Amino acid sequence: MSSREMFCSEVSPTGVVLVAGISVVIPVYNSAATLEALIARIEAVLRSSRPFEVILVNDASRDESWTVVQRLASSHPWVRAVDLMRNYGQHNALLAGIRRARHDVIVTLDDDLQNPPEEIPKLLDRLEQGFDVVYGVPENEQHGLLRNVASQLTKLTLQNAMGAETARRISAFRAFRTRVREAFSDYRGSFVSIDVLLTWGTTRFTAVLVSHEKRQAGASNYTLRKLIAHAVNMMTGFSTMPLQLASLIGFTFTLFGFAVLVYVIGRFLISGGSVPGFPFLASIIALFSGAQLFALGIIGEYLARVHFRLMNKPAYTVREESGGAAEEK
Repeated sequence: MSSREMFCSEVSPTGVVLVAGISVVIPVYNSAATLEALIARIEAVLRSSRPFEVILVNDASRDESWTVVQRLASSHPWVRAVDLMRNYGQHNALLAGIRRARHDVIVTLDDDLQNPPEEIPKLLDRLEQGFDVVYGVPENEQHGLLRNVASQLTKLTLQNAMGAETARRISAFRAFRTRVREAFSDYRGSFVSIDVLLTWGTTRFTAVLVSHEKRQAGASNYTLRKLIAHAVNMMTGFSTMPLQLASLIGFTFTLFGFAVLVYVIGRFLISGGSVPGFPFLASIIALFSGAQLFALGIIGEYLARVHFRLMNKPAYTVREESGGAAEEK
């Protein structure tokens, strides 16, 4: 364990590292109405079992969330408050909190009470069976049809980017060993996917079923448009699948063009005439032009990612920290 971690892990007779201390990281966005109840439920679950801390990362909320976070940090010595300069997104806020965690296990969950803190022990019990990352899979997700479809598409994208079957069962409710973060400690890209970054450090993934409650207040901040944008960012930022798709389309249309050529030559040799009609020619040109523009668009997305990496844009910038004697990382 690193010298930054406050408590040492225990080792079971089978050699599995047991959980000693827990850092709960929660990205906060427009959740002033639920934060106090969330902190109270986390305290009730963890206070009697092991040392713990809660890191609340305010992602430039537009309501009174930061005021509530500061109040919680001042009244609870184990709550740490982090305020970001602007809205960077859920995964970027998570990264800021993960890098500040001081215990040997990190638990992440949403701020809307849909991930019940009472289910944290399930993740920890599974983690102690020798896994490095455990996801809490909702038994019944409380989302609408479009949100569920978009979530499944995102998970399919993640499966390719992560190269792991567990990607189909990911969620924002996860527990993992803090040592895994060493694999992405130097990551500085502005496009962040915590789930992909975790695969850089381990292959020991698993999942457990957990309950999923209805949203207590407000509406989901993940719209269909944001989910699609997130999926595109993951595909072009952490996977070569789009480039492979462009190559496949190019190869397919090459075969199609060769087949058309054989047809035209065959028709000329058999009947002595060419293929009549402007619509046929226009359709072939449109197909090939569309395929070329599609491939160029994919290449352009990758060039944009390279451009942003060369700009060295940070994943997040912290405006203020308070509570828990937080130290920079």
